[in-house]
Amino acid sequence: MNDTEKYGGSPEVMSDVPKGTVGHDAQAVHLDDLDLKAHLTDYKADAIEAENAEHNMGVLEAVRAYPMASFWAFVFSFTIIMESYDVFLTGNFVALPAFANEYGEVNPATGAKVIVTKWQSALQCCGPLGALIGVTIAGPITSRIGYRYTFIGALMLLNVFIFVFYYAHTMGVIVASQILEGIPWGIFIANAPAYCSEIVPIKLRAPATQMLQMFWAIGSIIVGAVTYRYNGRLDSSAYKIPIALQWMFPTPLAILIFCAPESPWWLVRKGRLEEAAHSVARLGRKSRLLNPKESVAMMRRVIDLETSQKSPSPIELFKGVDLYRTLIVCGVYAAQNLAGNLIANQAVYFFEQAGVSTNTAFALGLITSALQMIFVMLSWVLTSYFGRRAIYLWGTAWLIVLLIATGIAGSVGKSNAASLAQASLGLIVAVMFTAGPAPVSYSIIAETSAIRLRPLTTGIGRGAYYIVNIPCIFLSSYMLNPTGGDLGGKCGYVWAGTALATWVVAYFFLPEYKGRSYREIDILFKRHVPAPKWSKTIINVEDDE
Repeated sequence: MNDTEKYGGSPEVMSDVPKGTVGHDAQAVHLDDLDLKAHLTDYKADAIEAENAEHNMGVLEAVRAYPMASFWAFVFSFTIIMESYDVFLTGNFVALPAFANEYGEVNPATGAKVIVTKWQSALQCCGPLGALIGVTIAGPITSRIGYRYTFIGALMLLNVFIFVFYYAHTMGVIVASQILEGIPWGIFIANAPAYCSEIVPIKLRAPATQMLQMFWAIGSIIVGAVTYRYNGRLDSSAYKIPIALQWMFPTPLAILIFCAPESPWWLVRKGRLEEAAHSVARLGRKSRLLNPKESVAMMRRVIDLETSQKSPSPIELFKGVDLYRTLIVCGVYAAQNLAGNLIANQAVYFFEQAGVSTNTAFALGLITSALQMIFVMLSWVLTSYFGRRAIYLWGTAWLIVLLIATGIAGSVGKSNAASLAQASLGLIVAVMFTAGPAPVSYSIIAETSAIRLRPLTTGIGRGAYYIVNIPCIFLSSYMLNPTGGDLGGKCGYVWAGTALATWVVAYFFLPEYKGRSYREIDILFKRHVPAPKWSKTIINVEDDE
C-alpha cells in the first residue's frame, strides 16, 4: 500500500490534481507549501498542530479566523427557512378563515366551516412524508456528488414543486404538492447541520449548527407576519399570496451556494487533498491561526482513525460503535416531537382552541416566533458555556414542568382566565423549546456521527424524526380539533409524559461534546466511555485509539 492509499487518497485522484497551485485567489495554497510527500511523513505532527490551534481559540477569535466559514454556514442554514415557512404556513392555513371557507366542511356544533380532522392531519403530515423521502436519498447523493450540488439540485426542484401548490384547487392536490415539496426539505435538513459542522472550528460548531433553529424561527416569523396581514381577507389571496412568497428563496440561494466552497472534510474523504486545502483557505483569513496544510492533516488523521477505505454504506450505520452513534442521532431527532414541538408548530391553532380570538391567536403566533428567534441566539451563549448535554437535560426538565402546568390550566374549566393561562403557557412552552432542546439537538446531531458516515447518519436521523412526527401530528391534531378530542391545554399532560421519557433516556445515553475535536469524539466512542463520564475523561493529543 502506498502513502496516498494509506491516508485516504487514490492514485487516480491524485494524478488528476493540477500542478502549480491549489487556488487562484490571494489565499491560494501553492504545491510548494503543500508538498504532499513531505506532508505524509509529517502527517501526525501537522494534525496535532491544527487540533491544538482550534482548542486554543476563543469563540470571537474563531470568528475572526474563519469569517467566511461563518458566512457560508449562514447561507446553508438559510435553506431551513423554506421548510419552516411551509410547515407553519400549512399549520396556519387550518386557522385561516378564507382557507376554511374554500376547503372546509360545516361543523354542526357551530355552523362554521372548519378543516376536518382527516384533512388537517393530512396537511400537517404530508410535508414530513415527502421529507422522509428526501432524507433517505440525501445521504447517498451527498456522499457521491458533495453538498453543494445536492443543495443546488434540491433548490431547483423546489421551484418546480411550488407551482403545484400554488395552482392546486382541491385538498388532494394540495396534499400531493406538500409531499413533493417535502423531498427538497428533507435534503436541506439532513445536510445543513452536517455541512455547517464541517466548515467551522471546534468553538463555532455549536453556534453554526444551532443557527438552523434560528432560521426555523425566522421562517415562522415571516409566515406569522404574512398570515396576520391577510387573515382578515375572505378571498383566495389570503392563502395564494403566502404560497407565492415561497419563490423568494430558492433561486438566490442556489446562486450563492454555487459560489460556496465544498466541505473540506468531504473533499478529504474523496482524496482531493489540494482542493480541500483551497477550501480551508477560502473559509478563513490568512493568519497564524490558519494553516491549510495542517488543517487537511487533521482531517486526514480523523478519517484514517475510522479505518475503512471502502465507500460509505448504510449497513455500517448499524454495526459496532456506529450503531450507538446512529441511535443517539435518531433518538435526539425523534425526541423533538415529544417535548413540546407540536405545540410550537401548531401555536396559532393551539391558541384558538385555548379560547382566544382568531386575530389574537395570529398575533400571539407572531410574538411566539419573534421570541423563539431571540431565545435561539441566547442558546448559543448557554451551549458555549454549559455544554450540549447540560442544556438538553435542563431544558427538557423545564419543559416537563411547563407542560404539566399547561395541562392543569386546561383542566380547571372554561373561563377567560383559564383561556389566557393556557395561551400564555403554550407560548412559553413554544419559546422554551427553542432555548433548550431544539437548537442544541442540531449540535448533537452534527457532532455525533462519524465523519465518513455523516451524510448517511444525519439523513437516517432526520428520517427517524419524520417517522415519529407523522403519528404525533395525527395525535396532536386529534387532541386539539373540536371535532376530535377537543382537549385544548389538557394535551400538555400527554406531551409532559413523552418529554419525561426522552429526559430519562438522554440522561443515561447522551454524551457531552463541548470542546471535543472529532478525533476525541471518535476515540471516546471506541473506548465505550459511559455518556455521563465523557466530560471528565481526558484524551491525550497523541492518542489515536
